[in-house]
Amino acid sequence: MQQYLQNKKGLVDKVFNKVFDKYDLMNDFMSLGIHRIWKKDLILWMNPSKNKKMIDVACGTGDIAKLYLESTSKNEKIFCIDPNKKMIEKAKKKLNNYKNINWLIGSAENLPVKSNSFDYYSISFGLRNTKNLNRALSEAYRVLKPGGHFLCLEFSKIENENLNIVYRNYSKIIPEIGKMIVGDKKPYEYLIKSIEKFVNQNQLIELMKKNKFTNCRFRNLSGGIVAIHSGWKIK
Repeated sequence: MQQYLQNKKGLVDKVFNKVFDKYDLMNDFMSLGIHRIWKKDLILWMNPSKNKKMIDVACGTGDIAKLYLESTSKNEKIFCIDPNKKMIEKAKKKLNNYKNINWLIGSAENLPVKSNSFDYYSISFGLRNTKNLNRALSEAYRVLKPGGHFLCLEFSKIENENLNIVYRNYSKIIPEIGKMIVGDKKPYEYLIKSIEKFVNQNQLIELMKKNKFTNCRFRNLSGGIVAIHSGWKIK
């Protein structure tokens, strides 16, 4: 499933090249800090065990990796992959105390790792930025071991109309906040458009099933502002 905005030549890369240095600060401003709770909820649903391998795709500045290692052991094996070199460099500095993270540059649609390698696959606010949803989900399935767990945290569709009105009005000021902090509102205009055009909760479930995942479920957080999707690779 192609995504129109993301297939504009170089658009997503330009966006993250502009925001990488203030990425964490803007996340706190845009979500009022709640993104940290959402990410903890993803790890809680994952419920990771020790001596397992995880791949975190579209890793950004490494928030999920840090939470994963804190919930298991600093010695666990983890691969962090992001298509943006500057974002990876920022993440390395942020998590320089963790020496067992493998940092790789690559896209969700073409992961530079072997098949059947990981017990856990996570992607947090990254699936929306892929050029092809089916290809990204197919790759997630490929790299997981049989019995592996896929988890995706992503902006979704609000079910309560009153909350949706408040959220849509708040979204209109996010580009102006971006201009004030980052110096450019265009990346955040892209952000709002990409959220509006992304598939809803049930549509993503159907795409997961199409790409062979089983026991597919989702949980809405904050009234559906975001959702966590879960699926399993059985064989």
